[in-house]
Amino acid sequence: MREIRKAAAAATIVLAIIPGGAQAETHNKRQPQLVASFYASGARTASGERFDPHGLTAAHRSLPFGTLLTVRHGRKAVTVRINDRGPFVHRRSLDLSLGAARALGAHRRGVFRVRAESPMPRPRPADPR
Repeated sequence: MREIRKAAAAATIVLAIIPGGAQAETHNKRQPQLVASFYASGARTASGERFDPHGLTAAHRSLPFGTLLTVRHGRKAVTVRINDRGPFVHRRSLDLSLGAARALGAHRRGVFRVRAESPMPRPRPADPR
């Protein structure tokens, strides 16, 4: 039961932090675009893990470590896990590992636009009856 509450709280946090919040739960509505980049070097992440450039991970300034995000670029999508902090460049919202950028087909661009959403459904409020 505790794990379910943690997952629901994490989903709520993700939906609140990603621009467009409540819209992030549906695939029919257009998600706000974020500016992303990728990185392929580094020894350790801010979470203490060894950095794997071929892994499906990402850096975000404030999302909790372990948060899962589905990132879309064009018609491709990949689910990444937040395990690092950054990007620390103005107007960029997400730093993807090289593996995640390759999965999206954006590894030759450097900076690109993506849409991000939580892959977990948003918890519904209790029925007031």
